[in-house]
Amino acid sequence: MKNIGVFVDVQNIYYTTKDIYNRQFNYRELWRRLSEEGNITIANAYAIDRGHEKQIRFQEALRQIGFTVKLKSYIQRRDGSAKGDWDVGITIDVLESVRKKLDTVILLSGDGDFALLLDKIKQSYGVTAEVYGVASLTAQSLIDASSFFHPIKQELLLN
Repeated sequence: MKNIGVFVDVQNIYYTTKDIYNRQFNYRELWRRLSEEGNITIANAYAIDRGHEKQIRFQEALRQIGFTVKLKSYIQRRDGSAKGDWDVGITIDVLESVRKKLDTVILLSGDGDFALLLDKIKQSYGVTAEVYGVASLTAQSLIDASSFFHPIKQELLLN
């Protein structure tokens, strides 16, 4: 069986599925499908911690499925803008994980900033790099850098 690493940009998936479908992503169904393809050796979900009760329940549900939930504090700047992305953290974790002999990296995001990462791990480590994202909101550069792009459609959404 192949060894699979799953890395989820939670905010990206939440907002893109909400924008296009007005529904939430079905992480349990994703886990079921990926488990049939191989051994999930690492599964990280990267989220922003705002301390809301609904968020806490969602994070606990991810843990129950099998994800390690990594949280970063939400930062509200004086000018009213906000910061809270995990791009560097996801990149570091993916690079460390592929050294431990992953066969496949599954990235859930539409962020084109990850295209360079996928190119790097495919070339340097020979891994397959798969992306799940909402097609119309996923950067073309990320789709092009992936070995396989899986558009998120109805069957991967909660009712």
